[in-house]
Amino acid sequence: MTAGATELARECERLRVENRQLQRAVSSHALVDQAIGAVIVLGRIRQDEAWGVLRDVSQRTNTKLSLIAEHVLKFAQGGDLPQPELDEFRRALERNRIGSRTDR
Repeated sequence: MTAGATELARECERLRVENRQLQRAVSSHALVDQAIGAVIVLGRIRQDEAWGVLRDVSQRTNTKLSLIAEHVLKFAQGGDLPQPELDEFRRALERNRIGSRTDR
């Protein structure tokens, strides 16, 4: 294989890896957006507050945001939310309600 062909093969592999990463990111972003919508409905809160709830639950339970989003969507459809996440979800909703009352 020539140097040019080797370099081309490396670049092709780099682009494949980047493509897979971008596909995962787009999929994860869509999942989080759907979960934000579910939290808006469940918590009767604004979009920015719903984002904050998901972020809080993720940080406080040390769980990836995309996994929290997946769990919240299942919960919104009648499934169970793991107990630590459910407890933190309730606390995050309450924190956001208190915060939004003081922001007005």
